[in-house]
Amino acid sequence: SYGLECDRVPFTPLHLGPGLLFGLLLSSYVDLPTFLVASVVIDIEPFLVLSLNLDYPVHGYLHTFLGGTIVAFLLALVMSRMRGTLSPLMSFLKLEQKTSFKSIVVASVFGIYLHILLDSPLYSDIRPFYPFVANPLIGRGMFIGFEIYTFCVLSFIAGGIVYAARLLPRKRS
Repeated sequence: SYGLECDRVPFTPLHLGPGLLFGLLLSSYVDLPTFLVASVVIDIEPFLVLSLNLDYPVHGYLHTFLGGTIVAFLLALVMSRMRGTLSPLMSFLKLEQKTSFKSIVVASVFGIYLHILLDSPLYSDIRPFYPFVANPLIGRGMFIGFEIYTFCVLSFIAGGIVYAARLLPRKRS
């Protein structure tokens, strides 16, 4: 047993909330589409573990800073190749950005690390500092899941407000 908490969903779209908020706030430094993908991509691991009934921790190596860093650089390579195909969508959403490989790498690393930091207090099977087995970030509070999920939902709402605020000046002119 890897100490799974059955009352918590091991993969959710809730990570898109902080991804949207921080991605928009930091859009001068990070590539927004990459940041959004990075905020959820490592949850492919628990999805595969559960759907294929693998004998592997639900939150295994991808939910470590070491594994996450490897995924971040692979994701950066993929997103740098795909970025041109996303430009029409970004224009349609009025989220045009000047992008560079550096902004894609920063977005990828920061998005994945944010995911790991949000999940680490929730799940006892996460080993964020692998190869060390301890999880010093594990939450001790009774409501830690509620607190983190609430943060994610409120971040999504705040991200929507930031997005709407960016659109307002364009409509006035």
